[in-house]
Formats: sequence, C-alpha cells, structure tokens
Amino acid sequence: MHVIDDMAGDTVANVGPGGTTLSKHNERVFVIGVGMSKFEKPGAREGWDYPQMVKESGTKALEDAGIGYDRIEQVHAGYVYGDSTCGERAVYELGMTGIPITNVNNNCSTGSTALYLSVEAIRGGRADCVMAVGFEKMEKGSLKIGAEDREQPLMKHMMALGELYEFAMPPAPYMFGAAGREHMEKYGSTPERFAKIGEKNHRHSANNPYAQFQDVYTLQEILDAKMVYPLLTRLQCSPTSDGSGAAVLASEEFVEANDLADQAIEIVGQTIVTDLASTFTAGTAAALAGYDMTKEAGRQVFEQSGLGIDDFQVIELHDCFSTNELLTYEAFGLAAEGEGHKLIDNDDTTYGGRWVVNPSGGLISKGHPLGATGLAQCSELVWQLRGTADACQVDDVSAALQHNIGLGGAAVVTAYQRADR
Repeated sequence: MHVIDDMAGDTVANVGPGGTTLSKHNERVFVIGVGMSKFEKPGAREGWDYPQMVKESGTKALEDAGIGYDRIEQVHAGYVYGDSTCGERAVYELGMTGIPITNVNNNCSTGSTALYLSVEAIRGGRADCVMAVGFEKMEKGSLKIGAEDREQPLMKHMMALGELYEFAMPPAPYMFGAAGREHMEKYGSTPERFAKIGEKNHRHSANNPYAQFQDVYTLQEILDAKMVYPLLTRLQCSPTSDGSGAAVLASEEFVEANDLADQAIEIVGQTIVTDLASTFTAGTAAALAGYDMTKEAGRQVFEQSGLGIDDFQVIELHDCFSTNELLTYEAFGLAAEGEGHKLIDNDDTTYGGRWVVNPSGGLISKGHPLGATGLAQCSELVWQLRGTADACQVDDVSAALQHNIGLGGAAVVTAYQRADR
C-alpha cells in the first residue's frame, strides 16, 4: 500500500495492490454468497482432486453472490494437508487475475480462519470483495502424525493430559474422550448422554444433501458401535472426509452498489482466541481440549455483537466428537458448567427445543474435511438466516452462531444476522 499526494502535497488516497483505491475502515461486513461440495469419504469420487473441489464450491459461491471472479480482490484459501501453494492451484480453477491469494493452515479451524482473514481485509479497508475457500483431500483412517523430525504441535498438550489420563492413540479421540470422562467423573453425565448427541446429529444429517452420512441410527446402535476410545464409539466421532466450502464477503458499500441487501448476511461479531495460560494451569482435560479458548471466544463475540446466547436460534458448533459438543454447550452458556447433559435429556438442542444445534448434522455426520469445515458451517448458517435451508430449516431464525476449533490451538467464533435486522 502507498499514499498518493496531489501537486499541493495533500494526501488524497490510499492505494493497494494493482493500483486499487482502498476504502476507509469498513464497520460492516456481509456474506453475499456461499457454496459447498457434498462431503464424501476419502477417494469416493474418482478424479475429484482439490482443484475440482474448489471449482465446485467456489463457482457456487460466486453464482450465489451474482458476481464474476473478476470482482474478487483477494482470496484466502485454507487447507491442512498439502504442499505450500495448493491454494493458488485450487483457486486458479476460478480465474487467474493476479490478485493476492494466501494459504491458510490453522488445524481444524482452518476454514474459519480463512473466513476471519477475509473479514479483516474488508474491515481494514484493504478490499471491498473477498473470497474465502477451504478444502481438504484426506487419507482414509485416523489422522496421522506429520513430520517426525521435530516436536509435534500437540506434544505439550498431550504431555499435560498424560498426567491426568493414561495416554492412548489416536491423539484426537484421546484428548476429547478424556475431557468427556472427566465430565462424567465431576458432574455425573453418562455415556448415554454423549451417545444421544451422536444420535441427534446423525438424525439431522438425514435432511442434508451435502452430508457424508445420511443414515439414522437408534441410541442403542450408537452405543453398540465400535469403541474408538473408552466412552466414544465410532458413531460419535467425525470421519475423515473430502470436500470444499466457499464464501464471498463484501463491504456495505459493495452490497449497496450491487443491490445485494436482500441476500446479504452480516457478520456482527467474530474473533480468534488461541490457547490461554489456563489451558495448562487449570489442570483439567477440558481446558486442554479447548474449553477455555471457546469460552473466551464466545464472551468476546457476545460483547461485540450485543447478543446473548438466548438471542440465537441456531448454532453450528465443532462436534468433532460428541463430548466436545456437550462441553461447548457449557462454554457458551447454553447450560451452567456441569449441566450440559440436562439439555440433552430435555431435547433442548434439536428441532422444537430452545436451540437447534448442528442442523446440518455437524462434523459427526456431515463430515469433517478439515480445511472446509468452517466454511461449510458458514454456508449452513447463511442458508438458515435466508430461510433457504430446505429440510434442515429452523423456524424463525434471526441470529446464528458458529464455532470452529483446532487444537494446538485456535477457537474461531462468528455471529451472524440478516442485513435487514
């Protein structure tokens, strides 16, 4: 960026890449288009590589916004597995206009981090129309450890957790499963309560054509499924998945100039919170699994938006394992600490309850292609707020909340409202 001076020496404009005049600080940011691919088990679609995934989701998002790729000024492309310029290669399927494209990796919160960076670009006046894309092409089976010649990012977390619960593999179900066991020991929740979350989310996904799984299971089938970690059965765990999601964001000026107010959804609060000192000093499995990050991120977003948890009707949250959904209930204040299981008993988090949590089926059943998850959550909530979520639609949605977490760690929370609210 540089500043242009006129002949009298007065500053007249900030200029960005390509000579684009930068707008002043933008107070409001809107999602004007979303799109996603169907999530699939790894390798299910022959010849469907990450460039094809992004072409699919990105084209849908542009069509939804009613604009061409030539209107996009920046792209933030999120993925966890792949080489360093996969973002450029993927986005080139949409166009090659020389604009900045950044590659984003923030573990399982990667998609929402790409969304966050896109919002920040607009708020800061760097651009008026930005795209966030997220994608993942995954291997079958449990997540594997990366390079073995250096410390693993979660080693500090796992060593601390090993002092509380005996170490087990794979790491992810161990960390979130231990947090669930801790909740049972401290507050009296039971395996059946966690299994009910799995049952709910599989039932919700039956209505979602984008979901990896659309099978409905009984509570007993959830409980009887293969045990992954004591407490967590396979049907309470998110699967590895292939897929992509995308969102087009714009400033208020862009929305008004292009007559997009009827479809625009405002982001009224958003933050990223990384690990706090309490992650390691609290001495709990819940803190090591991100509880404190989530709680603080929620607090910040409620303050930014002026909304409380009771003002939201629908929530897409990071149920990588059923235990984390229950912990997030308490972190956000849907229930007091130690009482999240009461929401499950009362059916307070499904259709007809106080909130509908994960109407898409969540990560457990919709699938979890790491880089795409946050943008799939964004897509679902935009559809909910527009009233176009079809069989997944929740009644009378005026505000929606998104939660995406990656251990190691970052929690991204986003609040949405219709522009006309």
